[in-house]
Amino acid sequence: MINSKYLLFACVFSAAAALAACQPADGGSSSAGLPKGRIDAGELQAAVKGEATGQSCIDCHGPDGNQPLDPTYPKLGGQYEDYLGHALQQYRSGARDHSLMSNQAQGLSDQQIADLAAFFASQPSELSDLSGVY
Repeated sequence: MINSKYLLFACVFSAAAALAACQPADGGSSSAGLPKGRIDAGELQAAVKGEATGQSCIDCHGPDGNQPLDPTYPKLGGQYEDYLGHALQQYRSGARDHSLMSNQAQGLSDQQIADLAAFFASQPSELSDLSGVY
């Protein structure tokens, strides 16, 4: 008969190994396989005007991502870092299409995407959901 302590150890070890396998091998910080984002570099990148539109991230989304130029533009401040990283990768690849964002993301490297995602995720959130509306 199998010792219950041995079985417990085997289960815990297997779970830890599975979790470790989910982490990017290069020390990346996201499910998108991006390198670790740097908040300070992202803040600088957010002010860089893109060649495609002549706009920067903060021109359209505000200095902390919470004052969009247009009410149809999303608030980025406090959004999940992985979500922002995935969205920018999809704009860059063409899997997600938007007349401005697709062009803006074209020239971004994985590190720049990670940095922007880290910066906007670190900002205060003004996001809300529909809890209690109905």
